[in-house]
Amino acid sequence: MALKVSDAAVKQVKELKQAQSLGDDVFLRMGVKGGGCSGMSYALEFDNELGPEDREFQIDGVRVVCDKKSYLYLNETMLDYVQQGLTGGFTFVNPNAKSSCGCGSSFSA
Repeated sequence: MALKVSDAAVKQVKELKQAQSLGDDVFLRMGVKGGGCSGMSYALEFDNELGPEDREFQIDGVRVVCDKKSYLYLNETMLDYVQQGLTGGFTFVNPNAKSSCGCGSSFSA
């Protein structure tokens, strides 16, 4: 059981870290928080502070961290990066979501 990151998302995370000159101590934090049109929103950010109950994963050279509560909702979730025309963005493929909003940034469990 773990978090998953697609090859396209790994590549994009590495490019973003390099473009922002972020060091090896910086990792990708995946999480959820209350809110959004479906009840819970996905959170994705760079961070460098581990909490005492964080779970850490190494995925193709990318450190991914998730807090304990968020992990309950994100276990087996795939972070993907989709390029459409001139724009692109991260998407979450969450098998635990009972429903999600049209924009894909929130869900209900």
